[in-house]
Amino acid sequence: MKEKVLITGASGFIGYHLVEEALRQNLEVFAAIRPSSPTAHLRSLRVHFTTLPYLSGPTLEKILEAGQYHYIIHAAGLTKAKTQEGYNAVNATFTRNLGEAAVRADIPLKRFVFMSSLAALGPVPEEATRPISPLHQPHPVTAYGKSKLLAEEYLRNLPGLPLVTLRPTAVYGPLERDLYLLIRTVARGLEPYIGRQAQKLSFIYVKDLAEITLRALHIPGRNQLSYNLSDGNSYDKYAFAEVTKKLLHKKTLRLHLPVAAVRALARLLEEAYRFSDKTPALNREKLTELSAANWICSIREPQQDLGFAPRYNLETGLAETLNWYKANKWL
Repeated sequence: MKEKVLITGASGFIGYHLVEEALRQNLEVFAAIRPSSPTAHLRSLRVHFTTLPYLSGPTLEKILEAGQYHYIIHAAGLTKAKTQEGYNAVNATFTRNLGEAAVRADIPLKRFVFMSSLAALGPVPEEATRPISPLHQPHPVTAYGKSKLLAEEYLRNLPGLPLVTLRPTAVYGPLERDLYLLIRTVARGLEPYIGRQAQKLSFIYVKDLAEITLRALHIPGRNQLSYNLSDGNSYDKYAFAEVTKKLLHKKTLRLHLPVAAVRALARLLEEAYRFSDKTPALNREKLTELSAANWICSIREPQQDLGFAPRYNLETGLAETLNWYKANKWL
């Protein structure tokens, strides 16, 4: 009989790739989605669909017991919200409720993997000589990062939860939509940057992230562990566009936009969206993250504990990503 894995956020960018990897590893996959989530891209896969009432602990328990899951990967969350409270409600409170239900439920749970973010720890100064490590003193610079850190704290305080926390850096790949905006802009001949300050950036290709997430399910024991994840390389602020230009055979006009001007634009966009349920792609929260000096993280711990050996660097990952965008008429 196959072991069962419950994957939350399964209809999203990362969630979809987690589902694919779980199926490749011959697990029986249960995809937790919202009733309003698009599922056309999942329908051809051998998955069972379910919904989780995150606000009702007793109901969550019953659903988990009905499923008798061996593994839970909690990848659902908000990446855009208007307030800290909005981020906290979904990213922290819902996470705590699911974790508590997993502890209380009578299920054969071996691992609970929480998809956090490097944003929970925050960046370091550009001149920092040491990369961000799991022992790095957290100082998230965004409301999103703060909500992920709060979720981590909630889960760590649940005795008996066999927790693994993963903190990926910027994730890119097929189906991704935020970095895709930069790719599309470069494809149109423009290469915009916020300010001229130096930056050190890190990335991880979504297939590497999915592979290491599934590997984390099988760490023996029930101790609580945490890992930062990237492809292990350091990139300057121009690398992503430079690789994209090379692969697309494009020339661009490079623009350095004053930080003050971009901040003013972000403020105007937030005002324009004030009465909308949506949040603009450019907002002051995102600007803080994009202009941070140094997002380089150490992957020594997952290399040692999990045998993590990223198969993709930025060029090989972007090559596969761009081919997917072209094949699916995104470019």
